[in-house]
Amino acid sequence: MTILGLDVGDRTIGIAVSDELGWTAHGLKTIKRIGIKKDIGELKGIIEEYQVDQLVVGLPKNLDGSLGPQAQKVLSFIDKIKQPLWLPINTWDERFSSQEAQRTLKEAGLNWRKSKALEDQVAASLILQGYLDYLKHQERRNDSISE
Repeated sequence: MTILGLDVGDRTIGIAVSDELGWTAHGLKTIKRIGIKKDIGELKGIIEEYQVDQLVVGLPKNLDGSLGPQAQKVLSFIDKIKQPLWLPINTWDERFSSQEAQRTLKEAGLNWRKSKALEDQVAASLILQGYLDYLKHQERRNDSISE
């Protein structure tokens, strides 16, 4: 099963894709947001190309776990893409994913301009990898319960 991870911002969407086994996330690209129809068209093309089975979208919660204005924007985005994409969509708590992406890129020694261009992809990869790790943990847990 191939899963697409999205880091949805006001101006861009970072995109990551899993391997077919659902073990690892790979940064794919960052798309500039021009309008919802264009966003959906870009996502449809990626979904087709990578034969995606589901989406996981980062949900930027507040530190206390509540949903702020940015989270509401992401939920609105999900509502708009749900029908045209016809795929299961899950959300994943993405608190600190952008900061972690910035730290990772800084440690890699990339200059500010290059790292800014990759930040959304890395954040999407972190969101997706967190979700994949959760699924693996659930699978192991279920296996140990059934034994």
